[in-house]
Amino acid sequence: MTWIILALLIAVAVYAIYLYNTLVKKRQMVEEGWSGIDVQLKRRANLIPNLVETVKGYATHEKEALDTVTQLRASVSAVPTGDVAGRARAEGELTQALGRLFAVAEAYPDLKASQNFSDLHQSLDEIENAIQMARRYYNGAVRGLNTMVESFPSNLVANQFKFEKAEYFEIEDEAERAVPNVQF
Repeated sequence: MTWIILALLIAVAVYAIYLYNTLVKKRQMVEEGWSGIDVQLKRRANLIPNLVETVKGYATHEKEALDTVTQLRASVSAVPTGDVAGRARAEGELTQALGRLFAVAEAYPDLKASQNFSDLHQSLDEIENAIQMARRYYNGAVRGLNTMVESFPSNLVANQFKFEKAEYFEIEDEAERAVPNVQF
C-alpha cells in the first residue's frame, strides 16, 4: 500500500514538474513573440524619418501631417517596454498618422513617381507585413500561456509559481478595425 502511495506521489511530482516546464516554455514564447514585434516596430520607427524627409521636400505646406507623424513616433518611443496595451495604442495612432501622410502624398504626382519615395513606401509595406506576422505569433503564444494559466490542473502550478496571464497586442481604436470605404 505504501508503494502505491509513494508511486502516486512521485507521479504527481513528475506531472507538476512537467506542467511547470511547459509554463516556462510558454512564457518564453510570449517574450520571444514580443521581441519580434518590438524589432519590427523599431525598424518602422527608424524608417519614418527618411519617409518624412522625402515627403517634406515635395509637400512643404503639409507641415501638420509631417509634424504629427514625427510627434507620434517620439511618443511611441516613450512607452515603457512592458506596457503592451500602451504600445498597441501608440502604434495604432502612428499607423493612422502614416495613413494620412500617404493620403497627402497622393496629391503630389511627382512625389508618387519618386523612386526614393516608392522604395520607402515599399519598405514600410514590408515592415507592416512583418509586424502583422509578429503580432500573430505573439498573440498565439499569449493564447497558449493564458490557456495553461487558467486551465486545471496547470492553473494550480501557475498560481503556486506566480505565472500570470499576458496581454494580447490588439487594435483598440474601432476606426482601425472598420472596413475602408472605397468609392469609384
